[in-house]
Amino acid sequence: MHRFHSPALNMTPTDVHSISGKPNAAEIAESCMGTRMMNVMLKSLLGLFVKKGTLTLQLPDGQHLTVGEAKGQALSVRLMDRRALRQLIFNPELALGELYTDGRLTVSGGSIYDLLSVLAGNFSHMAPNAIARLRRAVRSMAGLWRPRNTERLARSNVHRHYDIDDRIYSLFLDSDRQYSCAYFETQDQTLEEAQLAKKRHITAKLRLFSGASVLDVGSGWGGLALYLAELEQADVTGLTLSSEQLKISDHRARDRGLGSRVRFRLQDYRALQDTFDRIVSVGMFEHVGKWYYPTFFNAMTRSLKTDGIGLLHFIGRLDGKSPMNPWFVKYIFPGSYLPALSEVLPVIEASGLIVTDVEILRLHYADTLAAWRRRFLARRQQAASVLGDRFCRMWEFYLAAAEIGFRYQGLAVFQIQFAKQIESVPRTRAYIEKEETRLRQLENAPLCRPSNATRTDCPSSRPSGQLSI
Repeated sequence: MHRFHSPALNMTPTDVHSISGKPNAAEIAESCMGTRMMNVMLKSLLGLFVKKGTLTLQLPDGQHLTVGEAKGQALSVRLMDRRALRQLIFNPELALGELYTDGRLTVSGGSIYDLLSVLAGNFSHMAPNAIARLRRAVRSMAGLWRPRNTERLARSNVHRHYDIDDRIYSLFLDSDRQYSCAYFETQDQTLEEAQLAKKRHITAKLRLFSGASVLDVGSGWGGLALYLAELEQADVTGLTLSSEQLKISDHRARDRGLGSRVRFRLQDYRALQDTFDRIVSVGMFEHVGKWYYPTFFNAMTRSLKTDGIGLLHFIGRLDGKSPMNPWFVKYIFPGSYLPALSEVLPVIEASGLIVTDVEILRLHYADTLAAWRRRFLARRQQAASVLGDRFCRMWEFYLAAAEIGFRYQGLAVFQIQFAKQIESVPRTRAYIEKEETRLRQLENAPLCRPSNATRTDCPSSRPSGQLSI
């Protein structure tokens, strides 16, 4: 005789019902008891964190659980089925995004951003160390095993995110298709102005000269490469793993008459053979995977000339290393990892490179994501007509959760400048502002465009090979 209640068999009332065909009174009672216990667990869990604002949870059985205080925003979250309740209790970081994407969790009285903001804002009042420990504990099991980013897997991961219908990115990015953190010199700058400022800021740190060979690792839709070639007369090689980005980048270079100075390749960084005066990588390092950090920086060391300069711009953590959010890895950026500086700097040192400057951009990406989210929501109907409503909910959650990560959860952007020789970069950072001033003048001078004049015709330009200190 089977003993279905045996812990060794680990069978639930649902299992019993599936065998007997009919639920009996005991099973119904046990099921109700389980639901009540989950309700109690969920209210206790929410009550621990929601102290500011009011959050009402509408359960599938019609019950309402309200936590928080009367002050602040009042939000209502509705769960559509009991399975959603279980998912939310036992794996909240994965379940919240999945349930919202599938339409099994809805928010009234505000948006999904408002809900995440209330939750994260309450978290921010906890001790920082406690937050970090809690986040690591929740993610630790999911981070125990993850496929390593081989060349084949890296290309597949890029394809999943960057080769979706091209019209989607046009809905929310700036006109230059900069899909990375903008640089807001002032809070009232537009997204276009801040993205241009980002390119200017990065270029200033590269200290380019006319004719310099530049490697752009993860060149995206080509915006930075075109900027370097157009304003600095650099000879740029861009690497991408996205066939769609390659197609658009090539078209943009030809359309702007830069085909002789800019070339894009569908190539992995591990296949590099050439050497360059300058190396830049913006928003690509997140996709390398920590197992391949030594491989990446060894490739940068081989590819950088002796007197060269490199710049790495990437998302990382301010609160120490931590496993990735499981929802983002599963649905948005498979194979990605966001490191702490303590995970990156030792690998750079071991590769033989010298770190010459580190800058931390904190809220710049939060403001960038806010601008993207506003644009996406304003054109949501167009996005839905292309990829459907489920995709739109997924990207609403993605843009909202990412912004929350930078506002409340210790994410930032690191810019690490590196070289092989200690004298490759001036002793102070004053040169950066000088270079930005010069570049701003070039941006505003039509005669300096390659279609109208050579760069040596511009009074603010430097002759080939000459570097100002």
